[in-house]
Amino acid sequence: MLRSKRLSVKAYTDGILNSDRLVLSRAITLVESNLPSDIALAQALLENLIPHAGKAIRIGITGVPGVGKSTFIESFGEYLTQQGKNLAVLTIDPSSQLSKGSILGDKTRMEALARNPKAFIRPSASGTALGGVSGKTREAMLLCEAAGFDVIFIETVGVGQSETLVHGMVDFFLLLMLAGAGDELQGIKKGIMEMADAVIINKADGDNIKAAKRAKVEYQNALHLFPASESGWIPEVKTCSALQNTGLSEIWEMMEKYVRHTQTNGYFDTNRKAQNLNWMKENISALLEQEFYTNDAVKSSLPEITKAVKEGSLPALNAARQLIQKFKGK
Repeated sequence: MLRSKRLSVKAYTDGILNSDRLVLSRAITLVESNLPSDIALAQALLENLIPHAGKAIRIGITGVPGVGKSTFIESFGEYLTQQGKNLAVLTIDPSSQLSKGSILGDKTRMEALARNPKAFIRPSASGTALGGVSGKTREAMLLCEAAGFDVIFIETVGVGQSETLVHGMVDFFLLLMLAGAGDELQGIKKGIMEMADAVIINKADGDNIKAAKRAKVEYQNALHLFPASESGWIPEVKTCSALQNTGLSEIWEMMEKYVRHTQTNGYFDTNRKAQNLNWMKENISALLEQEFYTNDAVKSSLPEITKAVKEGSLPALNAARQLIQKFKGK
């Protein structure tokens, strides 16, 4: 299929600043593209829009399998739009490591929110990116902010050690958990618990209410064992039922309290600046790796050196140094 004709930088810029959803969708597709012509256009667009970005509250949402992330996001998103907020949801679907394909089914799992005029849902494939996010999630987030969205949700693939990268691009990191699923503190990485600004126990309804309350106490006690965070914020544990829409207002009030707290002590702005710097460093690493593997000298030598490393006749460190020397033309 032929790709749709790209707009001009001005047309993309004007459309996004006027909150045109169609232009926003096309712009996200543009920044996700790896075509050289699209990359140049995307760079110009981002430079135009970055002065208009940065005003939204960025919320990362992750959780254990079966916790009901999509249901929670839809219910919480509907609540926020009822409070007058414009919400963008960037959902990440896992890509097959074999076919590289992705189902991108989040819009079908959040039908009501997808129809909400104050909400925008954009599913993307994680591709080969680690951290439970797409390689261009940050760029998509900036575009949504420039389009006037007040709150940005970033839903990660799942929960695990690699998911922690999402923490480096959001203001508030939300961890969804279940009660009544065995030992409450097992099956989750300590690192994620340490980074969570709040733990939300979902499905606190029906016969599960008592178990949810017990789990709340257990998680709250566990969180107190972790070192104090740089933000000075003490993580909170809340219960909710996304299915019955209970506990959602308390969660939003907590998030607003967090923003006020971190803006007052200066951490909010300091953290954003540190994230921008890390973002630059990550891009440098990615671009250097891309340039390295597309280098003619490296490509011609790679099969032979790879074979030697596999067979154990050449140490991996020596092989890496040889390839870097070829890359540098030495």
